[in-house]
Amino acid sequence: MPVLPPRPKSAPLNALRAFESAARLQSFAAASDELCVTPGAITQQIKSLESWAGAKLFDRKAQGVVLTELGHGILAELGKAFDLIGSASTTLRSSANPHIVRIATLPGIAQLWLSPQLPGIRKIFPKLKLYVTAMETVPNLDREPYDLAIFFSKTIDGDDLTYLEKDTLFPVCSPGFLEIMDGDLLKQTDKLLTDATWETDWQIWFEGTQNVKAVTPSGPVYSLYSLALEEVRQGAGLMIGHLPLVRKYLQDGSLVEPFNSRIETGYSLTARISKGCGNPDQICALISILRTGI
Repeated sequence: MPVLPPRPKSAPLNALRAFESAARLQSFAAASDELCVTPGAITQQIKSLESWAGAKLFDRKAQGVVLTELGHGILAELGKAFDLIGSASTTLRSSANPHIVRIATLPGIAQLWLSPQLPGIRKIFPKLKLYVTAMETVPNLDREPYDLAIFFSKTIDGDDLTYLEKDTLFPVCSPGFLEIMDGDLLKQTDKLLTDATWETDWQIWFEGTQNVKAVTPSGPVYSLYSLALEEVRQGAGLMIGHLPLVRKYLQDGSLVEPFNSRIETGYSLTARISKGCGNPDQICALISILRTGI
């Protein structure tokens, strides 16, 4: 009778993923954040992979961990493999649900630019379902399950990135605040509101339009751009407006532009389509609508 020898055990997939993330990010802590597990779990997964391989993948040093030559040698190949798995997974889910589009974007873009356009999009694409996830960093569309990412980007060259509109900075305030404000902003820095994500906006604007290099706004700092903007609309002071995000308030008159001093940041609002999206023609049509506005 035939004898079937036991098959050798494959490398543990979770351990491979933990190693690839830690090696790519050069940090066990960053890998734990990316994979939503504890740093201790990352450590144990990598130890199990090293045990399976019979060799070290990281050298443990007093100042941290460093990839071994073996670890360096397999990182690129593993990265390509997980990109393919991620793309295939996105294709599977998108193809199974062709009328669902998953969008990742900044919270401010989601609330102030995208949300006002959703009613019009539903009328144009009645079968389309948009799932919007707000996040602070651009996702890796080769790994993460999104069909479309809309963010501000400094690079707009390349087939995978579609230009939507330029980003322009300038101060905004409410009509009521405009009536009582001092024209010299340096005398009222306590009225200069700031968003934590774009904490250098005031400095960029002052340097670019007023040739003032050292300005420290002493007004409140907010973790959400939309919250800071709402405070400004209620007369709390001034903040730097990003044109794509404040346009609707300028149009309805709840915000005004006290100075004729705009500055381009070099960034643009852009859209990136996942290679694994199930219905690229539909997403391209959606982007075209978003670019022209509704």
